[in-house]
Amino acid sequence: MLDRRLVKNFDWLLFLIILALVGISMANMYSATCFIKGAGGAKIFKRHVCWYAISLTIFFIMLTFDYHILKKWGYYIYLVSIFLLLLVLIWGKITAGSQRWFRLGIISFQPSELAKLSVAIVLSHFFSELPAKRDYALKELWQIFLLVIIPAALILKEPDLGTASIILIFSGTVILLAGIRKRSLLVLVCAGLIITPMVWMNLKDYQKKRVLTFINPDMDPLGAGYHITQSKIAIGSGMAFGKGFLNGSQTRLHFLPEQHTDFIFSVFAEEWGFLGSSLLIFLYLCLILRGLDIAKGSKDRFGRYMALSITMMIFWQVFVNMGMVMGILPVVGTPLLFMSYGGSSLIFTMASVGILMNIRMRRYMFDAV
Repeated sequence: MLDRRLVKNFDWLLFLIILALVGISMANMYSATCFIKGAGGAKIFKRHVCWYAISLTIFFIMLTFDYHILKKWGYYIYLVSIFLLLLVLIWGKITAGSQRWFRLGIISFQPSELAKLSVAIVLSHFFSELPAKRDYALKELWQIFLLVIIPAALILKEPDLGTASIILIFSGTVILLAGIRKRSLLVLVCAGLIITPMVWMNLKDYQKKRVLTFINPDMDPLGAGYHITQSKIAIGSGMAFGKGFLNGSQTRLHFLPEQHTDFIFSVFAEEWGFLGSSLLIFLYLCLILRGLDIAKGSKDRFGRYMALSITMMIFWQVFVNMGMVMGILPVVGTPLLFMSYGGSSLIFTMASVGILMNIRMRRYMFDAV
């Protein structure tokens, strides 16, 4: 029998934010694809609608169980994600020089999306089992560093610099918020500075060009710098109120690369301008603040860290994508959550937000710890 308290604690504000993002995404995806020649654009849009139907179903499925099951099965989910990351490096589909997807008939699956969620789960499990304090030493945290670095390194090998960076950044944020000694933090910073040249040497040539083009945009305007140049033109041409729905010239004339995936925000900004972009950013801000409020209101430590981890994952992915398309961060191939085309991203984003809702609905079940 359904507990009435679950229905009473359903977070309608969070759900309305999600519905608003879904509506904007549908309209924007139609605009980004309707001018693609032939049936390709219509096919992309129909698949986007189908992926949203599936992901919304998964969102509601995530509400049906006690989220502490994730704590029980967290390390098993993590091991499955590591196994899939290893497998994709052997048998994955190679697209544009990257080996990130399994091809299952007409469906592609990206294991790195599962890896992000699995890292959030093991982070939450790990910190919920530690003594509650604000000054953890490195010797207390070395296991979690290892658990974060392994999937990040495998994803970087694909190569997928964007997803690997998101895992490292959101995990680092959670560790900082959980509390780490200043001396330990200084050691980590020094280690990062030492490792950076090694990471740089292992990047692909096109990834190095993207970073160098970020530093000097005029270095390769028709090559590595083309994406960001066209993106900035699209965003800037939207001005205050935009060119109007379906009237974005950069989109219609296909000057904007990857306009239905990584650069989907540029399509939106061109058509709706500063005002529309501000509204979209406001919706993301509301989602992030709601996630932080759920973390604050959680009555158990696992739920608190789980909500915090998911919220930081959402924040950094939105921040990196928007910074990337506006030219304030290097282009690293990070999709914009809820907006960009991609089934794996949509499904695991909705699953993550479903877990947030789950934590909110069950906050009454536990004593404060």
